[in-house]
Formats: sequence, structure tokens, C-alpha cells
Amino acid sequence: MDLRQLRYFVAIVEQGSFSRAAAFLHVSQPALSLHVRNMEADLGTTLLFRTPRGVEPTEAGMILLRHARIVMDQVTVATEEIRGHQNDPAGEVQLGVPGTIAEILAVPLIKAVHLRYPRIKLRIAEAMSGFILDWIRDERIDLAILYGSVEERGIGTERLLVEQLHLLGPAAGLRAEDLPVGGSEVPFRRTAELPLILPGKGHGLRELVNEHAEAGGHDLNCVIDVDSYGNIKALVEEGLGYSILPENAVAAEVAEGRLRSWAIVDPPLARSIHLAHSGNRPMTNAVSVVLALTGEMLSDLARSGRWIGARISRSE
Repeated sequence: MDLRQLRYFVAIVEQGSFSRAAAFLHVSQPALSLHVRNMEADLGTTLLFRTPRGVEPTEAGMILLRHARIVMDQVTVATEEIRGHQNDPAGEVQLGVPGTIAEILAVPLIKAVHLRYPRIKLRIAEAMSGFILDWIRDERIDLAILYGSVEERGIGTERLLVEQLHLLGPAAGLRAEDLPVGGSEVPFRRTAELPLILPGKGHGLRELVNEHAEAGGHDLNCVIDVDSYGNIKALVEEGLGYSILPENAVAAEVAEGRLRSWAIVDPPLARSIHLAHSGNRPMTNAVSVVLALTGEMLSDLARSGRWIGARISRSE
């Protein structure tokens, strides 16, 4: 038996006749009769009998009627619960975010999720992009913000933004002849010659800089490897070298006069920001709405200028 047969059977009993049930259900009377005969054949007993007053259930029919109503009520409850869950999603969602993006996204996103979807618990894990990629591969997190696309089966990505990278150096203690270049721009060739403090090999930013150096035939002069943006900025401020970081990541230190920055040109250096999710498991409604909200907020940060140096790359 299936739900349709149970629904037809209940309607026949409640309407008291095949003809009235057929009109009520918008089904032909022969089709209803066939369904009842099939049910009786499956159960090996008579379910209905005709009387001068119409059709009435047998003793077996009464048992089926009682259970059919329970089943149909449970289906109705399940349907309403699922629809309610879609309108008011609940559950835990884990999002991996690189540190430089978490600084401007984490608090507004957590607040927005709390206000719009109070039954969702959003957990933000902050790390460098390489670690976050490993987490999404291992399905330890639901969503991830990554630098660069991921051409891997089981991971879906959408390119959202492009972020400009800048050369940064100490604001004090440099003689004029030690400055990389006058003005606000520096060619990539000159950038590669400077003593650089960068994340270690395998890190997304380091790989991007290496690719640009190799493409231009330049030798990269990396003197210190540090996998921490905070430590990189501190070492640059101490005068131990230069670095390459997103403009937004150094905007506060530049404004405070602790660091200097130059736009990299010939060619410019930029990286793309992608929103990723696991494609190996069904996306819950909670994950789906957080995915959409995260994309919405990232675009808004770039559009409003709060994310300095970022621009929207997808069509809207």
C-alpha cells in the first residue's frame, strides 16, 4: 500500500460512497474501485461492504481506517515541520575564514545570522587559506572562504571578489635611497628584489607571488618565512624587510603611520576570493542560508568600500 491508496480509502469511508469520493478526489470511480480491490488482494480480506445507506468499512476496514488516519496525520505533521524548518532553519554551521577577512567579516556575519536566523549556531574557524582548504576537503567545516578556485571533485566554489595586493614597508628608519620607489606605486620587478617577509612555501599568497615572479623571470628575494600576518606586519614595522599583503590588511597600520604601502604595478598583483562548500553531502537548509548570506555580505563589504582594495567579480 502507498499513501495515495490510504488517502483514497479514507475518502471513500468518510464520503460514504465511491461516487461522492470520486467527485471529492477528482478521480474516476473505476480507478477508486480498482485501488480498493488491489488493497483487499494485498491484505487478503474485504475492507468495504455496501449497505442501503452506502459504503461502510468491515472490521478489517475499521482497523485500516484507524491506522491510515494516523499515518496521514504524521505525514501532515512532517510536511508542516519541514516547511517550518525551511522558513526558520536551525542547526550548527561551521565556516572557515582567513584571518585578514575574518577581521572585517566575522562580527557583522555573526550578528546578521543571529538576527535573521536565531536558531542557527554559526561557528567561525579562523586560519590561513591553506589550512581552511584542508578542512573543507576533510569535511570538518561546512563552508569556506578561499583565495583562489579549487578544481577538485567534491568541492564547489564561486568566485565573488578580487582583492588587490600591496607592498608594505616600515614607515620609519628608511633613508630616501632605501625606499623601493618614489610615489605610490612600485613595479613588481622592484618588489621581487627587495628583502621580503612572506608566508612559507605552500601558502596561497606565497604561491601567487612565486607564480608572478617566475612568469616575469624574476628571482624572489624572500629572507624570512612566517605563517602569520600579524607577525609579518610586526617584523616589517621593525625594519627587518618588506612584505606583500592585501591593502585592507595593512590599512589601519598605514593610517596610524606605522607602515607604508605601495600599489604593485607592471603587472598588478591581485587574488580572487571564492566561497566554497562541500559537494559530497547534501546541503542543509541552515548551511544554504548561511552560504547565501555570506556571499551577500562579502559583496556588500566590497561595494560599500569597507573592504579596502576589493571589488566584485561576479555579475549581479
